Amino acid sequence: MADKVKKNSADNKADSIFINREISWLAFNERVLLEAADSNVPLLERLKFLAIYQSNLDEFYRVRIGILSHRAALAPDQKDPLSGSLPGEQIQEILRVTAEQQILRESVWKSIRGQLKENGVDVLDFRKINKVDELMSKKLFGDIKDMLYPQILSVDQPLPFLWNGEPYLIAFLGRNEQNIAVIPLHRVQPYLSFEIDGRQKIVLTEHLVRHFLPQLLKKETITQSAVVKVTRNADVFLSDIEDVGHEDLRQKMSSMLSKRKREQPVMVQIYGKLTDQARALLIKKLRAPERSVFNASVPFDLSFRSAIGGGEGLRYPERRPSREIGIKKGEFFEYIDKHDLLLSYPFQSMLSFVELIYEAADNPEVLSIKITLYRMAASSKIAAALAYAADRGKDVLCLLELRARFDEQSNIDYSEMLEDAGCRVIYGLPNSKVHSKLCLITREHEGNISYITQVGTGNYNEVTAEQYTDLSLITSDQEAGLDAEAAFTALSAGEVPPEPRTLWFAPLSFKSRLIDFLDREIAKGSEGRVVIKANSINNREVMEKLIECSKAGVKVELFIRGICCLRPGVSGMTDNITVKSVVGRWLEHSRIYSFGEGEDQRMFIGSGDMLNRNLERRVEAFMEVKTPDTREQINEILNAFRDDREKARIMQSDGTYVRESGGEGTSSQEALYNYFSNLRFSLNGSEEKVQTAAADEGTFWSRLRKAFFG
Repeated sequence: MADKVKKNSADNKADSIFINREISWLAFNERVLLEAADSNVPLLERLKFLAIYQSNLDEFYRVRIGILSHRAALAPDQKDPLSGSLPGEQIQEILRVTAEQQILRESVWKSIRGQLKENGVDVLDFRKINKVDELMSKKLFGDIKDMLYPQILSVDQPLPFLWNGEPYLIAFLGRNEQNIAVIPLHRVQPYLSFEIDGRQKIVLTEHLVRHFLPQLLKKETITQSAVVKVTRNADVFLSDIEDVGHEDLRQKMSSMLSKRKREQPVMVQIYGKLTDQARALLIKKLRAPERSVFNASVPFDLSFRSAIGGGEGLRYPERRPSREIGIKKGEFFEYIDKHDLLLSYPFQSMLSFVELIYEAADNPEVLSIKITLYRMAASSKIAAALAYAADRGKDVLCLLELRARFDEQSNIDYSEMLEDAGCRVIYGLPNSKVHSKLCLITREHEGNISYITQVGTGNYNEVTAEQYTDLSLITSDQEAGLDAEAAFTALSAGEVPPEPRTLWFAPLSFKSRLIDFLDREIAKGSEGRVVIKANSINNREVMEKLIECSKAGVKVELFIRGICCLRPGVSGMTDNITVKSVVGRWLEHSRIYSFGEGEDQRMFIGSGDMLNRNLERRVEAFMEVKTPDTREQINEILNAFRDDREKARIMQSDGTYVRESGGEGTSSQEALYNYFSNLRFSLNGSEEKVQTAAADEGTFWSRLRKAFFG
């Protein structure tokens, strides 16, 4: 057995089968941190995982601590339905776990910094700097000095507002520390670099300015200083929007975004040693609770990774999404009229879907294109294709969810751009976020209305489609098209999608259909099979039904990347449930729901996890995978996860995770890259697996299983 994640929660009592949501998420982020600690991961990828851990933690505090803080103030006696903990108790436990993880975080940074040095890259430490590096750094400081604007105030005055996530240098001045200097650092780039004798020197700006502070404040006596970053509550209430028009909603969202920037601190990080008195004064001025203040030993910004050359072995081998899937431009309609098409990102390129939109724009039979948009790339090719379609005279309807957290401003901007391009733009529902990934192309062919329907597991975002694993299923099935048309009709009227014929929609049918299929497997007893790949699960009703499955003898495999509030392997309760989490090169994001096996197997893909919000408070869309070729592709994904011994960690009955050793070469992501990037489709319906050495290696484990088990 390899690394074992510590059990971090007092909530995880032996007599409880459920785990607190927040603690489970922190355990996931620790698995990210463990990738940064893994010496088998290329050095610069380890640095990337460390940066992801830090970014994840900041967002977690902004959202989850924000929610719990409001809950603690408004409903302090409201218990968590799974762990029974009060909001204040959950916050205390989160802070305790975070403090424990900082020990590992510091150790990981020291290891990475040391290995960077071995590879000719020095991240300068101004506490022990040589004369040459000092002189070069002094010159760099001179280059940015005029972009620094210190504000000096009496110690009795309030601090200026420190913006969320921005670094500030705080210095105490005078022999009696009667003044404080506040220096914003966001105007200068986070790092600088130079080379001497073949060695690359990385100069972190926040440390550079702190070191040369006497040159900036020449007339002042500096007694102590530190770099400070404040993370602010992002849980801003959005109410009273039911009766506002589109323009008013955009304006209200802009107002909410402005308010969010000024919310109370939920975490303060201090890099640099301050006396107890100075630290206490700073915390008081920031109006931050002492418990949420952490001493930082890792730089706040690790983006200097991009400035380091890609020496051999420092990064993952290049893996580009395949643009070649065998279907040429102009052939998508012809192919989809005869066959369902499943695209798997990032192994295949999202540009194939973009080409489908352009083909629809140029097809004289196409009447309309309707799509739900949640997050888009900064320079969205999807948006450009939709604008082109509108310009070609197609009726283009875009539902833009303005409440996609941290993408609100981007979506506001896109709503204006798409309207200017001639698209019809509507927004999400008052009480439900529209999180679905649904696109419907309607055309009149030989006097009849026909549809092409697409359902995805991830956003219409070409950038994240190269970073996340997601699925996109496209079909000409008419029942699916009628369901999608009914959904868009309802959404246009401000209503949730109605009960469908063949698709699933949350909030009305997702949970009920999921429960029905679990009951179907329960009826089979030990012959029942359930396989679910998702990001998270915390819905009690679904978890209790999975417990019922286990008790009936149904074999349940859960591939859950992040939050999993159900413990597997608990005697008499979840003996037949296994939970596996994969954290690797790409962020696992696809959602697959499979019931039964063989000819009896039914499988679905869609946009929702088994969280309360996805089941009850969001609009989600799911489609059944029906054709033999698409079913084979889904099973290839599930088999790869079963065989992963390299990047997968298995959840134990006490809530901890264990990774078995001896799994090199069994990475599910590498196997699936080799499989999908070499997959070709043809108009006659045959599929060709391009037999490269990589492709052969990638399917070795699934072929071995078939040889032994059939």
